[in-house]
Amino acid sequence: MTPVILETKHLTKEFKGFTAVSDVNLQVQRGHIHALIGPNGAGKTTCFNLLTKFLIPTSGQILFNGKDITADKPAQIARQGIIRSFQISAVFPHLTVLENVRIGLQRKLGTSFHFWRSGASLNKLNDRAMELLAEVDLTSFADTVTVDLPYGRKRALEIATTLGMEPEMMLLDEPTQGMGHEDVHRVTALIKKVSAGRTILMVEHNMSVVSGICDKISVLQRGAMLAEGTYAEVSKNPQVMEAYMGTAAAELQGAH
Repeated sequence: MTPVILETKHLTKEFKGFTAVSDVNLQVQRGHIHALIGPNGAGKTTCFNLLTKFLIPTSGQILFNGKDITADKPAQIARQGIIRSFQISAVFPHLTVLENVRIGLQRKLGTSFHFWRSGASLNKLNDRAMELLAEVDLTSFADTVTVDLPYGRKRALEIATTLGMEPEMMLLDEPTQGMGHEDVHRVTALIKKVSAGRTILMVEHNMSVVSGICDKISVLQRGAMLAEGTYAEVSKNPQVMEAYMGTAAAELQGAH
């Protein structure tokens, strides 16, 4: 049995009488790509916000590597190696691709955002930044101003800046949202590639992405855990089919 890296026990979040996350017991195994899926309003994003401490749980516990992190602040969570991509690592549009990755690396040096320092002091980060760009197939875009990057490539850049923070666990919030087919394919392959030696928890609506790369899937409905298992198990679950009524249920079945 693969060890559990992240675990929630009876995780609950209430907002003025509305329960957004209800008694969720989640276990993410080390080295897995684990997806959190569910209909709109199922509580997936709230769950992510609880895990990265942008929200405080009403009750329950969060454990990372066996340590209780329920009371930790977002910065403490990040330092322990849980990095949420696409929120934290929003890119700077008017800097080049290389400069964006360098800023991600600068955070780790503890010289965060000393914009008044000479650019020369950052040049030592160039080699590492270029390595990260190579990992996400952006080497040829190093000098491109980020605002000019195609959408899917911006997502790849966000993954590179996240990798610069050396995450033990990456949380990806809808990594392929709003993408055309070609970009979805590229970013899916990229997630698979960067998952080597890391753990990934992702919220994702695209079922072909989920079926293609995820080791385990947790289905939320109305804030509660509805089902869990491999894609094959979850997609045949009658309760899941019912929760995804109609088009999404057909998509769930047809993703293979």
